[in-house]
Amino acid sequence: MRTLTRLRPFVPLMAVGLVLAHVARAAAAPGGVDMLPVLEALVVILVAAKLGGSLFERFGQSAVLGELLAGIVLGNLTHVGFPLFAELAHLPALEVLAQLGVLFLLFAVGLESDVGKMAKVGASAMLVATLGVVTPMLRGWGPARVFFPTHDPLTHWFVGATLAATSVGITARVLGDLKRADSPEGRIILGAAVIDDVMGLVVLAVMTGIIAATNSGGQFAAMDLVVIVAKALGFLVAAVVVGRLVSKAAFRFASVLHGQGLLLSFALAFCFLLALLAQMAGLAAIVGAFAAGLVLDEVHYADLKARDHHQRDLHGLLDPLSQFLVPIFFVLMGLKVDLSVFGNLGVLGFAGALTVAAIIGKQACSFGVLEKGLDKLAVGLGMIPRGEVGLIFAQIGATLHVHGERVVDDAVFSAVVVMVVLTTVCTPPLLVWRLRR
Repeated sequence: MRTLTRLRPFVPLMAVGLVLAHVARAAAAPGGVDMLPVLEALVVILVAAKLGGSLFERFGQSAVLGELLAGIVLGNLTHVGFPLFAELAHLPALEVLAQLGVLFLLFAVGLESDVGKMAKVGASAMLVATLGVVTPMLRGWGPARVFFPTHDPLTHWFVGATLAATSVGITARVLGDLKRADSPEGRIILGAAVIDDVMGLVVLAVMTGIIAATNSGGQFAAMDLVVIVAKALGFLVAAVVVGRLVSKAAFRFASVLHGQGLLLSFALAFCFLLALLAQMAGLAAIVGAFAAGLVLDEVHYADLKARDHHQRDLHGLLDPLSQFLVPIFFVLMGLKVDLSVFGNLGVLGFAGALTVAAIIGKQACSFGVLEKGLDKLAVGLGMIPRGEVGLIFAQIGATLHVHGERVVDDAVFSAVVVMVVLTTVCTPPLLVWRLRR
């Protein structure tokens, strides 16, 4: 209640901002570029994201959940007679900003990952990650097949794929708060979660390629699958090996230039370049952004940092941009959730079945822990949250079509979001309970 009292002053501020924006829009001269809807949307989304994030952090939960639920609330006010925010989910400019937010998010995850430490985690992390991709995908296919039997079989497999990845950020946050990130269980969880995400991105690339080939009327042969997997893995390997050489040369060139903001500008250019190359290779742009983060090493831009002793590192420079763009993605995803679909008990049942499949599927990860004496259940619990990666899968699926129907329609999208919320909410308390034993 005290938190709600503190947040109450922002409510009239949002209301006044909306009134002024509508007045300004009415007075805008015709014929020009109308920025007012976008500015109005940014006011609403950013304030709502911080209100929701603050509220959830107050109760020890991830701010991501607050941002997502803020979007769900705004998007569904139309069902109670307030359609003011319904149009926000359909603004193209917001979609562009949200997609940039996704790139920043995966770029940051890549920056926080260390290829060397990933390799040192060993066979356990690889086996845990493999089980964490295959088992949930198979379990997710079942509910999709049962609840939507008339949908194309490829949509069933894509729904299963949304359960494959693990949210590195959420698990890392809990382990860090408990000071257990360097424990054997913590290293396995984090290493497996990163490998899990890479595998998930490969699965996404394969599924996208299969659906694209099928939708165009072509035949998808076994060799096509081999080509897509080889292309995805080849891109990641080339990005890590060749990208390191390119990044060294790029930042060496930048170090002889004059001016401010060179580190941030060249880092973003490198991120966007690899995202572009991934897109051109037929992969998702987020694969390139993640690879760019893996490639960049602080030693590459040490000269640029040394030029200004007060210069923040790359994480610090990216943080303000991420704080602006990433919440837009989560709120926008929430805005696209139509709660009215849950008036259909079948959809509500599907969301519940999908959540159960998501939780149970990741418990197979515990069988991948090869070392004796470790808490295998803690490893399984740490792999549960889907977080932002599951939302990215769902968002991409919503843009794909097969035989004239969307791969992820409104009902499936809403169910996936519910699954993401529930798995993200339940993981922190379960992991805290287990690791404190």
